[in-house]
Amino acid sequence: MASQRRAAPPRGRRPRGSPRHMGRGSGGAELGMAVPPGRCPDCPGPEPGGGGGESPAVPHLGIAVDEGDVLPGALRLMRELRPGWEPARVKTKLFTDGITNKLVACYTDEGMADAVLVRVYGRKTELFVDRETELRNFQVLRAHGCAPDLYCAFQNGLCYQFLPGIALGPHHVRDPHIFRLVAQEMARVHAIHANGSLPKPILWQKLHKYLTLVKTDLSPKVSNPSLQQDVPSLEMLEHELAWMKETLSQLGSPIVLCHNDLLCKNIIYDGTREHVRFIDYEYTGYNYQAFDIGNHFNEFAGVKEVDYRLYPSKETQLQWLRSYLQAYKQLTQGDGGGAGVSEEELEALYVQVNKFSLASHFLWACWGLIQDKYSTIDFNFLRYAKLRFKQYFKMKPVVTALQISK
Repeated sequence: MASQRRAAPPRGRRPRGSPRHMGRGSGGAELGMAVPPGRCPDCPGPEPGGGGGESPAVPHLGIAVDEGDVLPGALRLMRELRPGWEPARVKTKLFTDGITNKLVACYTDEGMADAVLVRVYGRKTELFVDRETELRNFQVLRAHGCAPDLYCAFQNGLCYQFLPGIALGPHHVRDPHIFRLVAQEMARVHAIHANGSLPKPILWQKLHKYLTLVKTDLSPKVSNPSLQQDVPSLEMLEHELAWMKETLSQLGSPIVLCHNDLLCKNIIYDGTREHVRFIDYEYTGYNYQAFDIGNHFNEFAGVKEVDYRLYPSKETQLQWLRSYLQAYKQLTQGDGGGAGVSEEELEALYVQVNKFSLASHFLWACWGLIQDKYSTIDFNFLRYAKLRFKQYFKMKPVVTALQISK
């Protein structure tokens, strides 16, 4: 997108690729001014790792935007949110890369410095996304300087702040300079406390919900003999879910606030400030630490053109995990993480992450089956589901063999 500010590259290199976001969420360029460990200089709120503060109430507007024709509704929202804008001067940019929602930017400044993003929920996405929870998580992340300003909710979407930056691609997240920033930012999110409560992981609830949707809404399709070679039977899906729950829940991975959908395009890099920021919080919630990391490693392969040869090597993973653990300890331990990172805890996290990567494949495969039935977005969801199931069964014996040293 020509109007975006190009960030200075790390170590003299400029990240290549489109600055537009192609996530499972809304897609489009959303924000780029990421924050380092500690407070975001531009984002008021309590420190990461603290209990969080009260977020201001989000206005709710009784406006519904037509998913099939979003521009008229977006302009109507601007009349409410930006009454000082002259309607004739308002420009719009429709982003087409997202595979869950529709997204449009409204602005009057050519540089889009004043842009407001209007995200319209995709058809039937309420089946697998709890919008009230998403709104709360958005506010929590904002209170900790990890999300943009949220301007309003409307009947079928949200309006929020636009901060331009470079959306990463698979080649970016392999760069040691950038992946250390990503690891540190994930540690910041994971360090947000649950206000004294003991949250349960959302993973099993999500998987059971998705599998129920597959069984009730898609049973004839999944039972079709022509799909049996690529899509497991319902009985096998139930068996695999039970196996995962029994196996993975015993690994001792901490429950932390997770993004749960950290594909490459959901990471924005600002080379001027040397920060990254995460976007799209539809799936955010308390979950296993190792799931969030394993899910991100799976996303090294990309979304539109999936290539699992890009899955990070053990050497790359250990470098990433060391940066993560160092940052996480500094944020959560009273001694500032001065104890360092031992080889034993590094290896244990490596094993946990790779085992939980199976749950990531399974979840997004089921998600793809559901989206294939309901979504109006131009994306081959069934092909994507088949790829994720294939990789799940390919990697299952490999990661099952991994053991944590006693």
